[in-house]
Amino acid sequence: MKIVVDDKIPYIRETLERLADEVVYLKGSDIQAGDVRDADALIVRTRTRCDEQLLKGSSVQFVATATIGYDHIDTAWCEQHGIEWTNCPGCNSGSVAQYIESVLLLSPVISHPSSVTLGVVGCGHVGSKVCRVGERLGMRVLVNDPPLEDELNKQSNREKATHHYHFVSLAEIAKEAGIISFHLPLNDSTRYLANETFFQQLKQKPVIINTSRGGVVDEQALLQAMDDGRVSQAVIDTWENEPDISRTLLYKVYIGTPHIAGYSADGKVNADNMVIEALCRHFSLPLPEKIKAPELPADFVYSGNPLQLYNAMNDSEKLKKNPEKFEELRGNYPLRREFFRP
Repeated sequence: MKIVVDDKIPYIRETLERLADEVVYLKGSDIQAGDVRDADALIVRTRTRCDEQLLKGSSVQFVATATIGYDHIDTAWCEQHGIEWTNCPGCNSGSVAQYIESVLLLSPVISHPSSVTLGVVGCGHVGSKVCRVGERLGMRVLVNDPPLEDELNKQSNREKATHHYHFVSLAEIAKEAGIISFHLPLNDSTRYLANETFFQQLKQKPVIINTSRGGVVDEQALLQAMDDGRVSQAVIDTWENEPDISRTLLYKVYIGTPHIAGYSADGKVNADNMVIEALCRHFSLPLPEKIKAPELPADFVYSGNPLQLYNAMNDSEKLKKNPEKFEELRGNYPLRREFFRP
């Protein structure tokens, strides 16, 4: 079996090389049709567009992306041509929640969290954990997720009891929330959900946070809203036109990072193990021992301050200093853990 793999997926090499006869590592954005023509499986991240142009005429029968998002995979084409595809839902949800907590602790406009309303738009694997972060900090939390709300309305009272979300409309989020955080996939329904109309509805001069997909927030509309004083601060991890991001927006936001909110070692290892499990299931291979994340340095002393484990401002300063290194900063991301084991 031959597998072609994005060379920036960490911790997975040893396991793959025990499973396959040949493993080829390539830069994700450089993977071409010729590279996969005789491959059986393809393991990628968001930088590889998996569609007819890449896969037609190849022997690929399995495509995995080590990410939550899968808008870079033409799923309909793959299914029509008998190619199994898989993503890793929830793999880095804890990592994104850690990023959001860091942002909330750092923001100078959130000096008293208990007096702030957090609006969470999209309450899936990631959004639900962000809700818990807000609640733990004493915030009032409002949720906008019509599909989830409809689903819960169909459930029994016992099932509903496991959820305590306060569902509201997007207009209510715009009216009430002092912080608005987006956690949505990118599709026809969510593209430019945060647009000029949305920003004109804002009442609290909120902090806007986007860690989902760049196209969920209309960056030009956001810039205008910041210029007009309708948005007090913005935190952007996912951008339109990555890696050629808007320098104007980068230098205007409070925190701007190179699409690394989900880049903890824990999240990456979760994705690795989900990919390996799906690969082994597809090819009827014995499941190897789970991959484990590396430990923090032995001399690391944890004081209990979450910002000691992760401080988003450090990543922001690196990107603002060298925005042309967007991909390099992502591809060579340092060790980050979500928790500390003494």
